[in-house]
Amino acid sequence: MNEHTFVICAYKESPYLEDCICSLLAQTVKSRIILVTSTPNHYIKSMAEKYQIPYYINEGEGGITQDWNFGYAKAGGGYITIAHQDDIYEKTYLASALEMMASAKKPLIYFCNYYEIRNGEKVMKNRLLGVKRLMLLPLRIPCFRNSVWVRRRILSFGTPICCPSVCYASGSLPEVVFQNHYRACEDWEAWEAISKRKGAFLYDSRPLMGHRIHAESETSQAIGDHQRTDEEYEMFRKFWPAWAARLIGKLYATGQNSNQV
Repeated sequence: MNEHTFVICAYKESPYLEDCICSLLAQTVKSRIILVTSTPNHYIKSMAEKYQIPYYINEGEGGITQDWNFGYAKAGGGYITIAHQDDIYEKTYLASALEMMASAKKPLIYFCNYYEIRNGEKVMKNRLLGVKRLMLLPLRIPCFRNSVWVRRRILSFGTPICCPSVCYASGSLPEVVFQNHYRACEDWEAWEAISKRKGAFLYDSRPLMGHRIHAESETSQAIGDHQRTDEEYEMFRKFWPAWAARLIGKLYATGQNSNQV
């Protein structure tokens, strides 16, 4: 056992929750696993009991960022991965994360390449994945891992970082990582804030996790009601003047279709 914790954020009754749990239990390096939710029900509780996973109920305000922050606090420090209930992890994900974290003088976050899961099938390549991998090319060069300028230039054109792939070095980060006012860009907002800190962004170009794309996901719903487009404009304004933010935002919005089934 090590100082890493997987925090599974469960919501309602996801048919994919058990697959997520099993992928974490199958890691080549063992870790503490906890399960948190703000929508307690018999199904979630039964999964926690079946696999003997500590189970915590967020009795405060519910929501994506609220649950993430609640789970992050319950992890109790060290290295933390917030696992989304619909996603799965390759068995060497954690071994890679810990190895790269150990190689850095001051790690901030580790994150890896990923593939999509559509209709039960692995999708290793598509236009959106290709663009994200291209954006992250500079971080494959070790000397750029600690460059604030490089990672902020990357984030100024969008967020190629897959949120559930991120492992947080909590000792180098604030107690509250996620702010509570975005529905679709809450992760991008967190990366933007973290990018200003001294330390390393550690990117593993191997696809070590699978991100599930389906109609019920919060991302797909946010795209459907156009909220994500408004939030993205606000994020681009953190890097660009209004005219440039509008232009880049229109180009960026075309990639939203890839997040829908």
